[in-house]
Amino acid sequence: MQLAVFASGGGSNFQAMLDAIDAGRLNASVALCISNKESAGALERARDRGIATLVLDPKDFADSSEYDALLLESLEDHGVTFVALAGYLRQIPSAVVEAYRNRIVNIHPALLPSHGGPGMYGRHVHRAVLERGDRFSGATVHIVDEDYDTGPIVLQDTVPVQEDETAETLAARVLKIEHRLYPAALQLFSEDRVRLVGRRVLIDPIPDSQS
Repeated sequence: MQLAVFASGGGSNFQAMLDAIDAGRLNASVALCISNKESAGALERARDRGIATLVLDPKDFADSSEYDALLLESLEDHGVTFVALAGYLRQIPSAVVEAYRNRIVNIHPALLPSHGGPGMYGRHVHRAVLERGDRFSGATVHIVDEDYDTGPIVLQDTVPVQEDETAETLAARVLKIEHRLYPAALQLFSEDRVRLVGRRVLIDPIPDSQS
């Protein structure tokens, strides 16, 4: 599996993928790291590993089709077979979603379908969890479709919301879940064990010959 990782920030989930690859828990290679921000820490992580980087901000293109075409061309040129979003704060163009249908995933710092959608990222999500009085939060890995946070759910894990919880403490505990959950989900795709039945994701068992 040849990955492209899209990130807008520091890239701690990107680092979790790299660590999992190094440890033999994720059978994949990262071919390209794409960001909409030149200052994104994820780009530095990629450059430190000799991974190709690309900065493309859709706001810089008057014609969105030009941006879409350049993005698709870059993915193809680097032999990308799968896309992972890691704190990427731009919507993926429909043309890219179509070209990589069911081969783009994202991680969201809440238990979707709750607390998803436009504007729900980072601290905004954790504050919303606390304001609604949820007893549990967590992280969700989902397949990306044309809308925000609406694609089929691949994996989820939970953390209890503590009585003295703040958005910052909840974010830190959810992030630990993310760093474990995301590489595990990517490995399922690498092993070709993910099947879609309608909107339901089924995980096939490991074949006896590999167990």
